[in-house]
Amino acid sequence: MRRLVHWVHQSVDGFIEGPQGEFDWPAMGPELSAYSLGLTERVDAFLYGRRVWELMAGYWPRVESISQHPHDLAFAPIWRRTPKVVVSRTLDAAGHGARVIGRDLAAEVAAMKAEPGGDLLLTGGAGAGAALAGLGLVDEWQVVVHPVVLGGGAPTFPGKDRADLRLVGSRVFDGASVLLRYERAAG
Repeated sequence: MRRLVHWVHQSVDGFIEGPQGEFDWPAMGPELSAYSLGLTERVDAFLYGRRVWELMAGYWPRVESISQHPHDLAFAPIWRRTPKVVVSRTLDAAGHGARVIGRDLAAEVAAMKAEPGGDLLLTGGAGAGAALAGLGLVDEWQVVVHPVVLGGGAPTFPGKDRADLRLVGSRVFDGASVLLRYERAAG
């Protein structure tokens, strides 16, 4: 059975984006970049909420014309070839080869997890992450905490349900960011 991994960058004070929606603060050094690229190479599909999808779809298809960052240039071909799924109740089509799910989110994601193959990676998406976690469909959370206090914005975990987790790994990248890996606690 495939697992659903929620991968997210957050500030020290627990926000996924700043007060004005800014996402210019993650420190993507060489160690974090290598880990991130390795993770994305091992999954069979990317899942996005609608808002994150709109950002990704506006950036990655043309990244070579707007960025020379080594991580961006290395990730672009991975993004292009990896199947993409958008979680949305408002979109009918997403473009860039992505398919849209969300009419029966629990059944659709459970069916994807039951298929053979590699893991599914939900990138960012606080709303989609909360919805999928609330349905018990997230198997692992990989949270990268960056050395910044944003003072407000969108919380990483906006859900109202408690989830007891157990730490399964941690790692410091580039002397700056910390990866925390969690799974649901038993019982």
